[in-house]
Amino acid sequence: MKGQTYSQHMKKFLVFTLILATTFYLGFAYKTSITINNDQHMKKVTGIGGIFFKSKDPKAVTEWYAKHLGLQTNPYGATFEWFEEPDSTKKATTQWAPFSEDTKYFDPSTSDFMINYRVDNLETLVEELKKEGVTFVDSIESYDYGKFIHLLDPEGNKIELWEPAGEE
Repeated sequence: MKGQTYSQHMKKFLVFTLILATTFYLGFAYKTSITINNDQHMKKVTGIGGIFFKSKDPKAVTEWYAKHLGLQTNPYGATFEWFEEPDSTKKATTQWAPFSEDTKYFDPSTSDFMINYRVDNLETLVEELKKEGVTFVDSIESYDYGKFIHLLDPEGNKIELWEPAGEE
C-alpha cells in the first residue's frame, strides 16, 4: 500500500469485492440452471396417457362399462379429462380402451394389456433410454395429437410413450 492513497486503496477493494460477488453470483446462477435442467431430465413420465386391454368382445365390454359404471364412451373407448398441475387451465386426457383379443397392436408382447405413458420431451427421453439399452419396437411417429413410440419392459410388456401435441 506504499505510495497509494486511501482513495485508491478503497477503489481496489471495491473492485475486488465486486469481482468476488459477481463470481459468486454467476456460480450460483450456473448451479441453479444445471439443477433445473437435471430435474427436467429426471421427470420422464408425467402421467398415464391410456390403459388398453384385450377383450373377447370390445364393443360389449365398452357398453357394459357405459351402462354399469357410467363411462362416457366414444368409438375409441372412453376419454377421461383432467387438468395438469400447477397450471389448472391446461386440460389433459387419459384414454381407456378395450381391444379385440386377437389384436396385433400389442405385439410383440403376449400380454393382454398395454399402458400408454405421457411424457414431456419424447426425443430426449428416447435418446436417454437408448443409451440405457432399452428395447424399442419401432421409431417415433407423429400425428396431429402427438408423438408416439413403443418399447418393451424387462418382462416383454409393450409400453407406449406419448408426447401430446400442445394443449388438448
